[in-house]
Amino acid sequence: MKEVLTLYVAEGEDGVRLDRWFKRRWPHINHIQLNRLARSGQIRIDGARAKPDTRLAAGAQVRVPPLPDAPEPGDKREGLSERDIAFAKSLVLYEDDEVLALNKPHGLAVQGGTKTTKHVDRLLSAWGEGLDRPRLVHRLDRDTSGVLVLGKSPAAAAQLSGAFAKRKAKKTYWAIVAGNPHPQLGLIEMPLVKKGVGDRELVVPADIKEFGAEAAETEFVSISRAAHRATWMALRPLTGRTHQLRAHMKAIGHAILGDPKYSDAKAAELSGGLKLQLHARRLVLPHPAGGMMVLEAPISPEMKAGFDRFGFDQHEAEVEPFDRIPRRPQYR
Repeated sequence: MKEVLTLYVAEGEDGVRLDRWFKRRWPHINHIQLNRLARSGQIRIDGARAKPDTRLAAGAQVRVPPLPDAPEPGDKREGLSERDIAFAKSLVLYEDDEVLALNKPHGLAVQGGTKTTKHVDRLLSAWGEGLDRPRLVHRLDRDTSGVLVLGKSPAAAAQLSGAFAKRKAKKTYWAIVAGNPHPQLGLIEMPLVKKGVGDRELVVPADIKEFGAEAAETEFVSISRAAHRATWMALRPLTGRTHQLRAHMKAIGHAILGDPKYSDAKAAELSGGLKLQLHARRLVLPHPAGGMMVLEAPISPEMKAGFDRFGFDQHEAEVEPFDRIPRRPQYR
């Protein structure tokens, strides 16, 4: 790579160390080379010098200097079985030279962890390694199904990440929640913060002045109701906070059904064997080569089970239900 790049940190990479962020994109760059580039000030975050152990924030700009080319790759599918490769390819919703869009299934993590060995990031080896490897530009929760978009080059990933950071990406999620929200459409403007609750970490409403609190905004529209029991909703996060939709819906008294972390007694009673009823249905964002992309994911088997239980018909939904949303928040 002979040119200087300015890349945006994706939502799904918030909190990742700089050295690990580099390693995912350019695995042939070793620690000695990276330390040398950092010490000489050639790598910068939002214009400032950075150390390899610096934690990155979503939306931050990383200056990447010219890097040595990767060696000729061997087997680009190394580490994946033929079954893994076939599974990865079966998830493709859309693909061209710059963009890859997947229909992420329920239960598949986007990135790995201590006890997570099967995840989207690992499956990306099906497309190659080094510069051939697609790059994550946002994330979905493990139990959320639907559209996940990736960049197939550093430049494409930078532009796609920028679209998320600058709120140019319009996301539409479908959810089935407990009860009937009133009003039927509106805006939730409620800061959130991560806290230890019992033996787990949850995202909860907070005062914006509280340490660690972040502003969070969600648009909502009720699409259809199953009497007084449950409502099929369209949700649009205007910010990209961890568990934002799940935390916001619980906070207004209408938890998403099948949620193992953000449930309440009413939602638990209605869930009865359902998995998380949250699906990234639609994503509209600029294509790196120009124009707008419209990406849609068919509902997952888990979401279909919820539709069947409550009698919802997916063909009833408007394509763009958020145009009628008032700008004044209904929940704060």
